[in-house]
Amino acid sequence: MKPNHGTKEDGTPITDETVEALVDEAEYGYEVDDVIRRRGGRPAIGSAAATVESVRLDPEMKRALLLRAADDGISVSETIRRAVSQYLRAS
Repeated sequence: MKPNHGTKEDGTPITDETVEALVDEAEYGYEVDDVIRRRGGRPAIGSAAATVESVRLDPEMKRALLLRAADDGISVSETIRRAVSQYLRAS
């Protein structure tokens, strides 16, 4: 009977061969460029790290924001970014 090492995210079993390959890879080391390239997270939206800003919206404004985002087929965040950008260009 083979030992049970669990399964991968896609449901395939983790075999002894898989474990050995991962150990070999860890012992050999990683190329920094490969690790950076594989790094997840949100995509960049500018030339530097983005900040998160919090604002309060009354229910009517929130509803209008949700409707506008849905009409444009974009996220609420992207709708806000576009609105702020347009406002700043107009001033």
